[in-house]
Amino acid sequence: MVRSRFLVLVYTLLFLAVMASSVSSSSDRLKRGSSLSVEDRDPLHLVSPDGTFACGFHGLGGNAFWFSVWFVSSGDTASAVVWTANRDRPVNGRGSRLAFRGDGILALTDADGSSVWATNTTSTNAQWLEILDSGNLVLKDPLGTILWQSFDYPTDTLLPGQPLTKNIKLLSSLESGGYSSGYYSFFFDSDNVLKMLYDGPDISSLYWPDPDLTIFQNGRSNYNSSRIAVLDGSGHFLSSDQFQFNSSDRGPGISRRLTINHDGNLRLYSLNKSTGTWSVTWLAVPQHCKVHGICGQNGICLYTPEPKCTCPPGYEISDPDDWNKGCKPTISMNCSKIHPVKFVQLPFTDYHGFDLIYSPNASFNSCRQLCLDDCNCRGFTYRLNGERTCFGKSLLFNGYNQPNFQGSFYLKLPVSTASSAIVVLRSKNTSCRNGGNLVSIGSPSMYDSVGSKTKWVYLYSFATAIGTIEAFVVLMAWLISFKRDGLPMVLEEGYRVLSGQFRKFSYKELKIATQNFKDKVGSGGSGSVYKGTLPDDRVVAVKRLGNMYHGDEVFWAEVSMIGRINHINLVRMWGFCCEGRNRLLVYEFMEKESLDKHLFSGNPLDWKTRFKVALGTAKGLAYLHHECLEWVIHCDIKPENILLDTDFEPKISDFGLAKLLQRDRANPEFTQIRGTKGYMAPEWALNLPITAKVDVYSYGVMVLEMVRGVRLSSWVRGKDEEGEDQEMELVKFVREMKRRMEKGEEVCTEDVVDERLQGEYERNQAARMIQVGVACVEEDRHKRPSMDSAVDILLGSCDGSILKPQPDVANSGIVEIPAIG
Repeated sequence: MVRSRFLVLVYTLLFLAVMASSVSSSSDRLKRGSSLSVEDRDPLHLVSPDGTFACGFHGLGGNAFWFSVWFVSSGDTASAVVWTANRDRPVNGRGSRLAFRGDGILALTDADGSSVWATNTTSTNAQWLEILDSGNLVLKDPLGTILWQSFDYPTDTLLPGQPLTKNIKLLSSLESGGYSSGYYSFFFDSDNVLKMLYDGPDISSLYWPDPDLTIFQNGRSNYNSSRIAVLDGSGHFLSSDQFQFNSSDRGPGISRRLTINHDGNLRLYSLNKSTGTWSVTWLAVPQHCKVHGICGQNGICLYTPEPKCTCPPGYEISDPDDWNKGCKPTISMNCSKIHPVKFVQLPFTDYHGFDLIYSPNASFNSCRQLCLDDCNCRGFTYRLNGERTCFGKSLLFNGYNQPNFQGSFYLKLPVSTASSAIVVLRSKNTSCRNGGNLVSIGSPSMYDSVGSKTKWVYLYSFATAIGTIEAFVVLMAWLISFKRDGLPMVLEEGYRVLSGQFRKFSYKELKIATQNFKDKVGSGGSGSVYKGTLPDDRVVAVKRLGNMYHGDEVFWAEVSMIGRINHINLVRMWGFCCEGRNRLLVYEFMEKESLDKHLFSGNPLDWKTRFKVALGTAKGLAYLHHECLEWVIHCDIKPENILLDTDFEPKISDFGLAKLLQRDRANPEFTQIRGTKGYMAPEWALNLPITAKVDVYSYGVMVLEMVRGVRLSSWVRGKDEEGEDQEMELVKFVREMKRRMEKGEEVCTEDVVDERLQGEYERNQAARMIQVGVACVEEDRHKRPSMDSAVDILLGSCDGSILKPQPDVANSGIVEIPAIG
């Protein structure tokens, strides 16, 4: 069924392309025997009938020119180009020419007359060259038949209606703003599956879809031989391997382009014709450090959340202007000369591939010994994710560090180098986001390398706070999780997860599971929630969405996107139902219910649990804001939407519903959909653009309530003795805390923290929670920190003055916290 719809779509697009060619204006043609000179660039050489595209000689400054096709309305000249004939061999700004020769061949020559590029090697009956409204540059015979087209020879961009087939691939540019061929490609592999490949100077490595999963686990199918994919005019992409996605602004009338960028990520862009700017409306790899090769050999990518490159201890950057060259050792790494050795732990870090050693269910000591015994082993990864797995590495490529990676990499170094590396790390004041060899990935102007000594700022400061504790907890959990029959409970649970993946339920199934929606456990603005039990004994929460309806395919597309989001601090969605006008979502059930039922009850949460909930919620929001697609803004963070599992681990519920519920509204603005008074950011009332900073504000209110143990978000204000409106408790509290901070006073917690705790709390943690909460509720959204910065402060891995005005990062709502001390 999917394949038949796909073929109909492809044939329709091809038919429309032919029809478009038949109505093109003859005034937009270059006739046989004519030519274009590089000096004759004003006015534009050829323009499509509707004025969307132009083709001709295009330069980036200097004396180098390319024969290209570009969007006329784009303000960014480099981003406007969608096709280039001579991307790896620019021609001279004087004397170069594009000639439509008498033999029907289109040929580009340089100033010295040498041939640079041509459409054919034999004569053709082509009579004219024209650019179509689709952006396709074509040669046609007298009957209008296309004999050659640029759509068959793409560079790094695919346009709507342009099919991607088994003989075509997109190849990235080498650098931002340039056109020369780079290292990343998007293509159909021999197994009929769309893939992305890094083919660098030293290695080749597939990185998308996830190479750790099978074809079917990645949601693909190799049971086809057509190998064809296409992006239609509404922003829907469909491939014969069953991969598909939608633009976040799906709909007709928008100029779009699908480009594999120099950084290896595949992005769909939409053009705002009034401003000439492009916005990303879909991307393939939300966690950019999963793109291989971006930091070169030995380098490690840090997700902070913008990807940054760094060199590990014992290594330094090879070329500050080119991270593709990675890091070089500062000492001899000759196999026979690196003994005696020590292993330096790099927490939450892994290198993908080049496994010299693989040992499942291995103890740490045995893994270490295996690497010691093998002269070619450069280090090993030890994972604690339900199994104790050892991977010894012969080469160090594709390194990345992420807080949710359950394991560490142990780097083999000579004793002297390992010791000095640790001394350096411990002796320097750690600061966040800057210093040492920590630099942003991007153009050379973005690099910030200021020294040869490696400062593992982000990595080690983060690890100091939680690394040892987390590894110990995971290890203990593994040791005590064996059932009597010998099967680990965590593995059994993992099997159940794999066997019960996100799926569509029938209404009858959910009616039986909930006993005809008998046990109602909650309700809210989006609908009512009922407790149920599935046939495999999973206890679930079934949310019945109210007052909404749209087609099954639209609902499936939106909900399946939410269903693929997975994080320890987000409530897991198991599936959905859409039959008739019934719309239901199926979630995992949280035994301890919501945070408000514990925080404001007569039996209050202890401090340890409060801090765990504050930190876990911040991590979940940071994941939504920085590691998922741009539209994942919650818009209704409050204690009622923070659910607790049996271990009081917090899980954010109702994420993604702001996007889902806005469909089919007369006014699609978020202000008409989400939010709870008292937790709503000022942007809602001021009709300002809604960004991730609205979640930051709500989180700040909630964190301060967790410290105080009372509702600070009450919208109702009483009267004072003189009959005047009293200030809300939140306003008074924040003003007092800011007064103390602005005077340089330490945040005194004795008269602030919930008195029901009777002084049993951790002072430093309380001070950090207050500091974060106050910063998050700033009226000016530009002054609020991002959620990943809030996580850093809570962990104590960055001493930040987060109350100072911060520069707002364009289009991302991310604010960097400056280091102090």
